[in-house]
Amino acid sequence: MLKSLMLLLSCLLSLQVLAVEPAKLAGVARQQVGVTLSYDPAYRRIAYPGGDVPVETGVCTDVVIRALRLQGLDLQEAVHEDMAANFSAYPKHWGLSRPDRNIDHRRVPNLMVWFKRQGMALQVSRDPKEYRSGDIVTWDLGRGQTHIGIVSDRLSATGEPLILHNIGAGTREEAILFRFAIIGHYRFARG
Repeated sequence: MLKSLMLLLSCLLSLQVLAVEPAKLAGVARQQVGVTLSYDPAYRRIAYPGGDVPVETGVCTDVVIRALRLQGLDLQEAVHEDMAANFSAYPKHWGLSRPDRNIDHRRVPNLMVWFKRQGMALQVSRDPKEYRSGDIVTWDLGRGQTHIGIVSDRLSATGEPLILHNIGAGTREEAILFRFAIIGHYRFARG
């Protein structure tokens, strides 16, 4: 019975992933610019599913989480359910012995694993033409810090896709695609 329930949940989450419209993702993420004004990595207990920290603050992952939630995909639930069923597939950086639905979806390495497990991983490239609006990119900032953002539907003056992200001063749309070492590139299937 439990295996059947887990399979059903997995199928439902797969349908949520398929429902994401990448072409609209940048516009949805852009709605956070001027709203999410600060960066706060503090651990917080949040509701489940659908939990969030106050919209005025957050971290880089919250930009992605909020944009996808508006498209019907709750990464909090999706990551938690996958981690509960496949805990050994996820990083052990935090010394946890089981999933924590308050924080797991807010950690870039966990999102990288989840996106890869959904078949969304692409080759990392230095060619700006390889990055489409709605793609998700992760970076290594050095010293064990990672970052995540959404590729915009807008370009810089030099033709580089802008990124919607929060790296410390709230949600912004900036030309940072090649500022740091890219360690992940993910794409939702086009509808």
